[in-house]
Amino acid sequence: MTESAQLIDLLTPETFARIESVFRRHFRLALESAGREGEPVEALSSKEGRPEFCRLVGQEAGGRQRCVAERQRAIEIAAQTGQSYVTICHAGIVLVCVPVVDHDTVYGGVFFGRCLWEPATPMLIEDIENRLRDVHPAGSLGPLGPSGPLNAEGPKGPQGRDPHALAAEDGRATGRGGTALPPGAVARALRALPVVRGPQIHRAAEFLFDLLYEVGGFDARAIRWRRARAEQQSQIGEFIQERKKLGTKWQYPLQSERALVQKVKIGDRTGAKEILNSILGTILFKDIGDLGILKARLLELLTVLSRAAVEGGVEIDTMLEKNLAYVNKAMQIDNQEDLCAWISTALNEFLELVYSSQDARKMTQIRPALEYIDAHYDGPIALAEIARAAHLSVSRLAHVFKEQMGITLIDYVTTVRIERAKELLLGTDQSCTEICFAAGYNNQSYFTRTFKSLVGLTPRQFRVENQRRGLSSKPTE
Repeated sequence: MTESAQLIDLLTPETFARIESVFRRHFRLALESAGREGEPVEALSSKEGRPEFCRLVGQEAGGRQRCVAERQRAIEIAAQTGQSYVTICHAGIVLVCVPVVDHDTVYGGVFFGRCLWEPATPMLIEDIENRLRDVHPAGSLGPLGPSGPLNAEGPKGPQGRDPHALAAEDGRATGRGGTALPPGAVARALRALPVVRGPQIHRAAEFLFDLLYEVGGFDARAIRWRRARAEQQSQIGEFIQERKKLGTKWQYPLQSERALVQKVKIGDRTGAKEILNSILGTILFKDIGDLGILKARLLELLTVLSRAAVEGGVEIDTMLEKNLAYVNKAMQIDNQEDLCAWISTALNEFLELVYSSQDARKMTQIRPALEYIDAHYDGPIALAEIARAAHLSVSRLAHVFKEQMGITLIDYVTTVRIERAKELLLGTDQSCTEICFAAGYNNQSYFTRTFKSLVGLTPRQFRVENQRRGLSSKPTE
């Protein structure tokens, strides 16, 4: 009861009513709130928040206890990951929890769902009945249920006896006790539930999350930190699994580090974050669980990033002050997830400093050109197409691009293509001919000459040389 009282103090009935009104106008789904221990808070719930199916499940103490435990578990997971949690509850229907967190304190969750992904088919009904057999007596879901004969003799069963009484007698005969469900009750209750498809459920979850924190006025910094940390760990985990599938030998990702520096210099948040997570995944691939090594690697990386920010135009004194603050904070962190998230926060701030220190208008002008090149490097690219994407003339784009990037448009396209070719040479067993076309070239001789002029080796020599150094496990052609 204490937890529920705390939730009411934070999320008042008046505030809940505002949130419910807006949410139901968009999605027509009821809401139910629960304290941190999973107990429902009636004052913070829609009047018709519990459908007939949930009331049937909750008739028995065992069903009620499972529902409370389900809500408690959902709140814990949602609060830990910093985002809405979508699941199938113990009884087999959709349940969504949006965590209620203010500052760094978890107060409970707001739930919706209590619906089905798809219409209630006989197979789904049978599956859900099976889920409920150890909550309600077997007889209540047995031959009188929807999978067996349904009262062929009218409202009363054989000899005019009430089917509810028959089901209860059958439950007592099996020794399970409890309150028997009316025959066909589960099927009818399931068919009465709304059917909401997956994409709509996820849209509703994101909508309610934003609505709750906006209208509730909660301090969302902690919950958003948890969300960013969970998303980053998911991306790092995917990268590590991909590395395991490829069987690539470990190497410190110097080339990725150089690419990250370039992204920082131009203030490319999305590109920089992707590369940073791949670097973290590479480090953890070898030394997962070793916090000391991870800290040492990340402190080195912080220094590299701060230098890149200075080269991107940030005042050196400002950068030194920021870097020192992040180094000191990193030294105090005692777990891997927070450490990775913290350097991502540092990267975001460094990028913001770079962006604000440059001519923002000019960077905004060329950013569509950068995005177009990154998306189309693997095919023919004309300068006119790039300029059209940036809404500039070819001559104006060429001038602004060279001024901001320090290289010409053609040189940038070439750099992007050669960097992609290097990734494919080290990370795949594709032939040099295949890689030539994948990198946007249609002439292997020209590709080889261009590659050698920038790298100092032919593509084949580059692959063999790196294999000798143990930088790739892919075989030569």
